[in-house]
Amino acid sequence: MRSHHCSELRESDLGKSVKLIGWVNSARDHGGVIFIDLRDREGLTQCVFRPEESPGVAEISHSLREEDVVQVTGVVSKRLSGSENGKIPTGAIEIVAKELTIVNKADVLPFQLDKELSNEDIRMKYRYLDLRRPRMNKNIRQRSVITSAARRYLDDSGFFEIETPILSNPTPEGARDFLVPSRLNPGKYYALPQAPQQYKQLLMVAGIEKYYQIARCFRDEDLRADRQPEFTQIDLEASFVGQEDIISLVQGLLGSMFKAGLGIDLPKEFPRMTYREAMDVYGSDKPDTRYGMEITDLGEVFSGTEFKIFRSTLDGGGVVRAINAKSFAGITTGQMNRLNELAIQAGLPVKTLAFVKCEDGEFKSPLWKFFTDEEKAGLVSTLNVEEGDIVFFVAGQRESVSTILGRVRVEVAVMMELVKDSTAFNLLWVVDFPLLARDEDSGDWVAVHHPFTRPHPEDSELLEKGDYANVRAVAYDVVLNGYELGGGSIRIHEKDLQARMFEVLGVTPEEQQIKFAHILDAFRFGAPPHGGLALGLDRIAMLVAGEDSIREVIAFPKNNKGSDLMAQSPCEIGIKELREVYVQSTFKKKVEESGVS
Repeated sequence: MRSHHCSELRESDLGKSVKLIGWVNSARDHGGVIFIDLRDREGLTQCVFRPEESPGVAEISHSLREEDVVQVTGVVSKRLSGSENGKIPTGAIEIVAKELTIVNKADVLPFQLDKELSNEDIRMKYRYLDLRRPRMNKNIRQRSVITSAARRYLDDSGFFEIETPILSNPTPEGARDFLVPSRLNPGKYYALPQAPQQYKQLLMVAGIEKYYQIARCFRDEDLRADRQPEFTQIDLEASFVGQEDIISLVQGLLGSMFKAGLGIDLPKEFPRMTYREAMDVYGSDKPDTRYGMEITDLGEVFSGTEFKIFRSTLDGGGVVRAINAKSFAGITTGQMNRLNELAIQAGLPVKTLAFVKCEDGEFKSPLWKFFTDEEKAGLVSTLNVEEGDIVFFVAGQRESVSTILGRVRVEVAVMMELVKDSTAFNLLWVVDFPLLARDEDSGDWVAVHHPFTRPHPEDSELLEKGDYANVRAVAYDVVLNGYELGGGSIRIHEKDLQARMFEVLGVTPEEQQIKFAHILDAFRFGAPPHGGLALGLDRIAMLVAGEDSIREVIAFPKNNKGSDLMAQSPCEIGIKELREVYVQSTFKKKVEESGVS
């Protein structure tokens, strides 16, 4: 239906008879001569309808309006001098129309496609129109480009692309599962996979050695800008590898994706820091290193303090730490309230952040009068406090202080617009994560990554002694500008060690047989050492596209309530359909068996 795309023709094509098809991007009447910009996914070409050349065609062109689908046959001509458009590749030529076919008329649009729309619900309801806009077209195109680059890189590295089941069993990945009732097995349910974790490990037992998948994953959790109920991972696993092998592979993989998507060269080696360093210095296990404002320990400055709060904290094994927000002493009341709110959410036990600011040559703070001259001098020197700076303090236990100051640090950077126009891509690895952590509600030990993560070999004795808090994992995350792009680990491949890990997590031998018999059995038959990683494709695409939300790089995303406003999903299910999958009868049976009222 076309001879060329709408961005293809140039002055070298003058005099050619061509056929284009696409949408009317805009239509203009210049004294009876109609000009339209015809658009397809590749770009724009101006078409002109002149009464003296094709009277009938010109008459029909008067009815054209935006988003009509039309086919134009005509001759490539040079634009009149002074009317060229240097902003588009076809700006030196136009098509003098000889034939016009109106393929489909468009109704009045619910919004203009050439303007940004702040009402996201309208955009989601008419997503097929939203995707026509150049910005969205570019985003979807870039996602496709980087996905193809990833496939090429992994194919060239000897990986097999293998699909794993969507309908599977619940897995302990840290989020709530989406459940699917089985009609053929009344009272039983599938779970949609949070990740293909166990299947890819079983593929290693199967001798595949190198696996990858552009995998759809599902998690029933609260949403945010970089989270959706269904998302896509570049999932990979390899046998006979160690941490260094996976890190090297992923550095090359990301390099190929960013080269394809943005034309930039990433460093061949990314910097590294341990989890403990990341938390102590940045207050986050996915630190944004594009700006300073690092967390500083003030234990030495206040080692002899008589200030009651600091004294009791230090004596109790806690820490006193601070960040210096340079040139932010002019913070507004609203901004301070926001920081207090975030700090409280992160665990601050009091209602306000302690601070000292240097303004008009004075140090202003409710705390300043409690510090000795030596402490004041030490504070100023250690944090390099200058005119216009404000220092935020937190005293408490190490982990809590790091988390609170980390949240404050990120929010202050947003308020100060420290990275608003940044083009930097600061990639780094965070390694040596804790293997286990206490669940805040139950007090039980839970896996920081997942229960198949290998304990650090140097810490195996700590695991046996029950010193779980200090056992490290052979786990690694790759981070970009404050976003976790992906995470992985070297896995447990021995049956006894895996069973021991389940035991630590409170999974009884009986429960192990019910939930994990397949993988424990598989490990009996010569499971190879293996490890892998999963990259968040949506997040990578978001950062490549320069967007702030993964919704802008997903063709048909859910809104912040998990709804698809276009397809009106989720929807109610009728009694007949529920009866067919035994939902009501199963629920009644479970209630009766459990005795729950």
